Amino acid sequence: MSSGTYHPKPEHKFSFGLWTVGNRGRDPFGEAVRPAIPPNEIVALLAEVGAWGVNLHDNDLVPIDAAPAERDRIVREFKTACEKHGLVVPMATVNLFSINYLCEYNLHKKHGFKFALEAKPNEPRGDIYLPSTGAYLGFIPTLDHPEMVGVNPEVAHEHMAGLNFVHAVAQAWEAGKLFHIDLNDQYPGRYDQDLRFGSASTKALFWLVKFLEDVGYPGPRHFDAHAYRTEDVEGVKDFARGCMRTYLILKEKARQWNADKDIQNLFAEINSSGIGHVGKYSSQNAKELLNKSFDRTTLAHAGLMYERLDQLTIDLLLGVR
Repeated sequence: MSSGTYHPKPEHKFSFGLWTVGNRGRDPFGEAVRPAIPPNEIVALLAEVGAWGVNLHDNDLVPIDAAPAERDRIVREFKTACEKHGLVVPMATVNLFSINYLCEYNLHKKHGFKFALEAKPNEPRGDIYLPSTGAYLGFIPTLDHPEMVGVNPEVAHEHMAGLNFVHAVAQAWEAGKLFHIDLNDQYPGRYDQDLRFGSASTKALFWLVKFLEDVGYPGPRHFDAHAYRTEDVEGVKDFARGCMRTYLILKEKARQWNADKDIQNLFAEINSSGIGHVGKYSSQNAKELLNKSFDRTTLAHAGLMYERLDQLTIDLLLGVR
C-alpha cells in the first residue's frame, strides 16, 4: 500500500484531548520543556494534522476559578474555533464520583448523556477499589440506571496492572458497555507513560485494532497520550500524526490478515477440530455429548498449530508476507 493510504479522514473518528497535545512535557523528574498552547490554537493544530475531534479534561478549557462571564466567553470562542476548523467535541473527561446522583440528574434535565467509567490501577496513593475494566463491568449492574453507564478502557491503565487490554475491550464490547476507548501505549508495571500509540507493544495493539475493526466499533478512536519531552511544537504534531498513522497501518495489516489465504486456511484447520465446542445446552445435546467417544491420548498429543499461526502473523506485521 502507498503511504497515502495512512492519512486520517473524518470517518476514522480520530480524536485527541486538549491535555494530550497541550502537554508541556513536565514529569516528576523534569520541569516543562514546551510553551503552553492555548485551547483554540490546539484546535487549529489538530485540524492541521487531520484529527476529527477534540476532547476536554477537567478544567483544561475553563479555569476552575473563572467567573461566569469569563466562562461563557471562553466556551463561545472555543466553539467558534471548532466550527471554523471542522472539529467536533465527542467527549468530556471529568471527575464523577456520585454515579446514581448524576444519572438521576441526567434524566431530570433530559440531557441524554452517557457515562463511561475509566479504570486506573496505580493511583491514588492509597487503595483504589475499581482498578480494572472488569471491576467496573461488575460494578455497573449494581447502579440504579446501568443502561446509561459503560466503560472507557485505556491501554496504559490495563497494561500498568499487567493485564491484557484486548481481553478487557472484548469483554466490554460483549457486555454492550464499550462507550469510548483511550488509545496510547505503556510498558507493564510502570506509572502512566501515555506513550505514542503502537510505540511499545505493536503486536498487542495490532490485535486491538483488528478487534475494533472486525466488530465494527462505531465510536471515537481517542488518543490519550503525549509527545516525548524531547519535542518542540513541531514534534507534537509529529506525535499526533504518528498515533493516527500507526492505527491506520495496523488497520491495513488487519485487512491483510483477514485476506491472507495461508492464515485463513490454517485458522480454519485449527477451528475444525471442534475440541471444547459442544454448542448450546439442550437435553438432546447433552445426551449426544455423553454418548460421544473421546480419544484422550490422541487429543492430548494433537498440536494446535498456534506457533505457526503466530509466526505468520509476525511475518505479516514485519512486512515479509
